[in-house]
Amino acid sequence: MSSRILIARRLTRAQPRALLLSGPARSFASTSQRHAGSLLSDDKAAEHDNRWKGTATNGGPTKLLIDGEWVNSTTNDWIDLHDPSSQRVLTKVPQPTQAELTRAVDAAEAAFLGGWGESSVLSRQKIMLNLQELLRVHMDDIAASIVLEQGKTFADAKGDVLRGLQVVESACAIPNLLMGHKLEVSRDMDTETRLAPLGVGAAICPFNFPAMIPLWSIPMALATGNTLVLKPSERDPGASGIIAELCHRAGVPKGVLNIVHGGVDTVNFICDEPRIKAISFVGGNAAGKHIFERGGKSGKRVQANLGAKNHAIIMPDANPQFALNSIVGAAFGAAGQRCMALSVLVTVGETDQWVQGIVERAQKLQMGNGFADGTDIGPVISPAARERIEGLIGSCEAQGGRILLDGRGAKVDGYPNGNWVGPTILEATTEMDCYTQEIFGPCLTIVKAKTLDDAIKLINRNQYGNGAAIFTQSGATARKFERTIEAGQIGINVPIPVPLPMFAWSGNKGSVLGGSSLYGGRGVDFWTQLKTTTALWRAEDAISDKATVAMPTLN
Repeated sequence: MSSRILIARRLTRAQPRALLLSGPARSFASTSQRHAGSLLSDDKAAEHDNRWKGTATNGGPTKLLIDGEWVNSTTNDWIDLHDPSSQRVLTKVPQPTQAELTRAVDAAEAAFLGGWGESSVLSRQKIMLNLQELLRVHMDDIAASIVLEQGKTFADAKGDVLRGLQVVESACAIPNLLMGHKLEVSRDMDTETRLAPLGVGAAICPFNFPAMIPLWSIPMALATGNTLVLKPSERDPGASGIIAELCHRAGVPKGVLNIVHGGVDTVNFICDEPRIKAISFVGGNAAGKHIFERGGKSGKRVQANLGAKNHAIIMPDANPQFALNSIVGAAFGAAGQRCMALSVLVTVGETDQWVQGIVERAQKLQMGNGFADGTDIGPVISPAARERIEGLIGSCEAQGGRILLDGRGAKVDGYPNGNWVGPTILEATTEMDCYTQEIFGPCLTIVKAKTLDDAIKLINRNQYGNGAAIFTQSGATARKFERTIEAGQIGINVPIPVPLPMFAWSGNKGSVLGGSSLYGGRGVDFWTQLKTTTALWRAEDAISDKATVAMPTLN
């Protein structure tokens, strides 16, 4: 199958949708990948090696952060982290020993009990103010780490940092976010509510947003008075290491933030450790369900943000140029490795004739290393991910669908071993694997609907509910979509409707377990416990000398 490509033709009723040709694998447009005779990615790795205390980009070990110290693990179990554009080993990530994991929780508990849990909200606000400034100053270093380890383009990596920075900025308003309520419910009797920290928390982060998700977790946990054990993805922990060092520079005391690495053993430790009171997770379905169930059994508060299959409807009255450009950007940006990536387009009526415009735009996207000028799409995270994506692409044709643009076998000059998958466009039905499974790659699946009602019913039948969008110029159509669609995050002419931090992340249906949020007011609720105090200070007791024995009615 890798030797076959599809050349999409402009649609007419008399023509087939695509022409299948024999020939070599499609060579997608690629940017210049060499820099003075060497790979650009290797030059960047050498430039950034050991610039930060906990990270390495030239083959050395990634360190643990325990009680304010960056330490090498004593483990014998290491995970090689490869540059996804070249397979060069950048660093070795430890699976920590049980003793090291325990020490991290010891440090977090000691920091909470030793003063952080009772620290003033104004002192925590000051740290958030300091942190947001440091993140701006060192944004390029964090972004470079993301390009090296995860494969994003440099511009997209900076966006990764920026969307996390926005949550840090919102945490600067923590005095307002933590305000409780007080009411005199009876004469001289007050009832007061306040939000108190939980204690030691944990955050388990995914590979696809190495900065954003840690920056959604750290400020929300710390600003509310908790201490945190952070587990970055073992595939790209560098950004978390840089962010943690900046937290210390901002004034976070030792032990308040600890970083552990590893895979399943670390996750299970976090789920089982009784001193950890809450777990925030972002990632895939299998891991998320496991963490939710195992952590819940040990009495933890758990929020798990899982898989997605985000749809967009394109209506015949949509602005064609704006809609098609938006769809291509949302489908193929970050190589499709976003939990809010647009993975399904539902064409309504005659808009199926617009698909050719999507194909043409996708063919113009430049593939390459994320540091190269002009690169639009980098590699996917691993060879296993590439194989899985290509398998799902092939399943479309095997199950009766059509491949309108085939990204399998894509090549990039200078990077023959990269995990390349080119932009891919499939025409399918809702019974096919390419529709029912989350592909998590640069692949857009197109399904047809006759009417808006049919399109909404199609989307609502899907198990996931992270996001959905519609392209239309009709306010009435937009209103109906907004009211009847079951996704939690809705876009009207906005293909990736991720809310800003003054609101709350609101995934729905099979995309979330736990019912809380990563940020915003509901995020504060996740990281705090509500305490309600009723107090009686009777003015008359200052002079009265007679006791009352009647049943108190609080009237």
